[in-house]
Amino acid sequence: MFVRFLEDNDLLDRTFLSGVGENRDIADDTRAAWFREHRAASDNDYLSHVMTEVGTLPGMADLMDARHNPLWNAAISPDAAKAFLEFWRRIDPGTGRLAHEFTDPEWDTRFLGDLYQDLSESARKRFALLQTPDFVEEFILDRTLDPAIDTFGLKVVRMIDPTCGSGHFLLGGFRRLLARWEKERPDLDDKERARLALDGVYGVDINPFATAIARFRLLLEAWRSCGVKRLRNAPDFHAHLATGDSLLHGARFDSEGKPYVVTRDDMFGGDEVVFRDETAHHFEVEDAKELHRILGQQYHAVVGNPPYITVKDKALNELCRRRYDSCSGKYALSVPFMERFFD
Repeated sequence: MFVRFLEDNDLLDRTFLSGVGENRDIADDTRAAWFREHRAASDNDYLSHVMTEVGTLPGMADLMDARHNPLWNAAISPDAAKAFLEFWRRIDPGTGRLAHEFTDPEWDTRFLGDLYQDLSESARKRFALLQTPDFVEEFILDRTLDPAIDTFGLKVVRMIDPTCGSGHFLLGGFRRLLARWEKERPDLDDKERARLALDGVYGVDINPFATAIARFRLLLEAWRSCGVKRLRNAPDFHAHLATGDSLLHGARFDSEGKPYVVTRDDMFGGDEVVFRDETAHHFEVEDAKELHRILGQQYHAVVGNPPYITVKDKALNELCRRRYDSCSGKYALSVPFMERFFD
């Protein structure tokens, strides 16, 4: 999906999967040329090649590499890969146009949140997936990020959404910070202002697909703000995002803002300060080092739309009860998340 969006918005030097007009033919030629050099390969191998190539471009490594992209450890069959490629290339017989086209001069990516929310019924129920409406996002940012900037100053303020989903609050926060930097520092170039605005927003989500979508959307928004036309020429921006459980990892803070326990640990190498976790276990999809960095500090504004569901897993239920005093009786996850927000 990410590659197809980049193709249709002319951000890649050549197309790999499909494209509009002559770009569809270029994708054909690219694939044919690759198979001439790799005669024993399958379309599954070609998909791996595409991810590798796109992964070398600015900002794409964390979306395409073996650490984050499920293609590498959950490969489909060669026949399924061929059908998958044909899906993206299908022409609608009623219109004569590409059935799945994503050309958009504004690079609007909100539809990716809809896709994430609606793709899997079981995932929607398990993670209580529900897109935050724009007016709710703006209402909350009006009362959190804006006062935080006014109180603490643009240079130091940072905002986190520990339930970031596909990134609505992060994009809204980035846009507000960018507008402030444009107003206060018109002497800076567009790239530096975008970098400063990106450094003010942080996000965590338990679902790796959500984190990937949020990262893609945030980077595109930053690149669009500084006039990027081709990805190879884009600044290699960094988005402060991690996959993991915000409730179970990271520091807890006392009323004075001090971590409960701080220790030096060789777990992540070097001489970093690591906040002792009540759950030492990390799932493979969790970005442990980045997770501890992001959840190991406090923020000037905390926003989010936590899942309003009860905890079905008994072990997770008990962990939350031990970690959060507010978890009593039959509670929804919004209860410990509210306590976590105030941390």
